[in-house]
Amino acid sequence: MNMITVKDGTQIYFKDWGTGQPLFFHHGWPLSADDWDTQMMFFLERGYRVIAHDRRGHGRSTQTVTGNEMDTYAADVAELVAKLDLKEAIHIGHSTGGGEVARYVARYGKGRVAKAVLISSVPPIMVKSEKNPGGTPVEVFDKIREGTANHRAQFYEDITLPFYGYNRPGAVISQGVRDNWWRQGMMGGIKAQYDCIKAFSETDFTEDLKKIEIPTLVMHGEDDQIVPFSDSGPLSAKLLKDGTLKAYPGFPHGMPTTHAEQINADLLEFIKS
Repeated sequence: MNMITVKDGTQIYFKDWGTGQPLFFHHGWPLSADDWDTQMMFFLERGYRVIAHDRRGHGRSTQTVTGNEMDTYAADVAELVAKLDLKEAIHIGHSTGGGEVARYVARYGKGRVAKAVLISSVPPIMVKSEKNPGGTPVEVFDKIREGTANHRAQFYEDITLPFYGYNRPGAVISQGVRDNWWRQGMMGGIKAQYDCIKAFSETDFTEDLKKIEIPTLVMHGEDDQIVPFSDSGPLSAKLLKDGTLKAYPGFPHGMPTTHAEQINADLLEFIKS
């Protein structure tokens, strides 16, 4: 297994396939590098080097009790990037992974990152407040915490329905996709996943986005039931110096899986541009 041990002794699992320009994929909560399998196969076949890691506490990485917040997530990525000596990399994040990309690029990306992509991503900030009146009420995240802490196995089954838009009329449901989400979620550590809810919902990425100078593509489904479109994608694109928003009418939060063909084609076009 490919592992690095970071400063606090946590072991971070990663996949690193192929040669060529590196594409580094950052997964969402509470998943793992496996959530990017379709994208990794697609870009590997087109001559790219593809890398994805299991965030601390997730997948095959150490089930951490500490460090389950964005500063440490970004620092872990910086250590892995340095070990692999990645340059001219394109960092692509989905959901929580988009927040990780924003923090990593803003703090550590200079000289190493060529472009970034935020897909269905949590920036600028999710939770509702006086500063963010269009955000999601904290009670919604409290329910996610309650489900994760007290009946994780069933909760992780149930959340796949809104995640992939499978609760919409006429949706074609893939049981395999639902099972794979559940499998990935249950591989990770409950404490780390519980802590990560605060990290993805309450971290303010406004200043990170303002610092990013590289071309950044913001891709977001307009029917995202997990990270609502109006309080995320358009706001992030405005804060970026060189941001482009691509909106997808009717697409769900998990669109890299449900609409992989479209998302992969649009990613390829941006990477080549």
